[in-house]
Amino acid sequence: MKILVCITKAPDTTTKVAFTDNNSKLNEAGVQWIINPYDEWFALVRALELKEAGIATAIHLITVGKTDTEPVIRKALALGGDEAIRIEADSNDSFYIASQIAEYAKTQVYDMILTGKESIDYGNASIGAMVAELLDLPFISHVTKLDVAGNTVTVNREIEGGEETDSCTTPVVISCQKGMAEARIPNMRGIMAARTKPLNVVAAKDISELTSIVSYELRAQKTGVKMIDGDNMDELVRLLHEEAKVI
Repeated sequence: MKILVCITKAPDTTTKVAFTDNNSKLNEAGVQWIINPYDEWFALVRALELKEAGIATAIHLITVGKTDTEPVIRKALALGGDEAIRIEADSNDSFYIASQIAEYAKTQVYDMILTGKESIDYGNASIGAMVAELLDLPFISHVTKLDVAGNTVTVNREIEGGEETDSCTTPVVISCQKGMAEARIPNMRGIMAARTKPLNVVAAKDISELTSIVSYELRAQKTGVKMIDGDNMDELVRLLHEEAKVI
């Protein structure tokens, strides 16, 4: 079984968010970039577990980005990926990114494509579904458990108010979330090995972007807490209506 794991970089959760270029871009000065946790902790680590169990034979990593993504993809190699592919492009458009991944996947034979359920920066949770549609493959989202027997995968996934169990034959695209696997830390042997593992740079396909970011804005700062006497219900109602605007 050959597995493709989709990897994206994301700003560390401690990043102080600020914008440049008329609020159209994240100010990247001093930003620490990490592997998107859903891609790393759940999709990649579960793929590694399948390889360690003798089920998967190769794990390829793919990302869409410029050279600044290479430290992130190298860390993914250090965790245990066999080789990496970087598609030379810079875009925030989900369709464009998914299309680049799908175009590459068409040139290979993958039994399973794994993604995180979403990225922690944009949180759009759309790449996996788009890749599946572009490749005309079944897609299972928000998976918390993944088992493989032959060419059949069986998964548990969260649904509104509960959980369901699904199965299908490979090839398949799956988005992964908490519960799929436990986070790992690359060891020194893995870090050293990652330096010599293949990282192939592929030219981007000529695909039109469907969306562009016009501007960002920060949430309004929270105001201080107002203490209201428990007997002054009229004042509490007035504040909830006029200032908090929740009633």
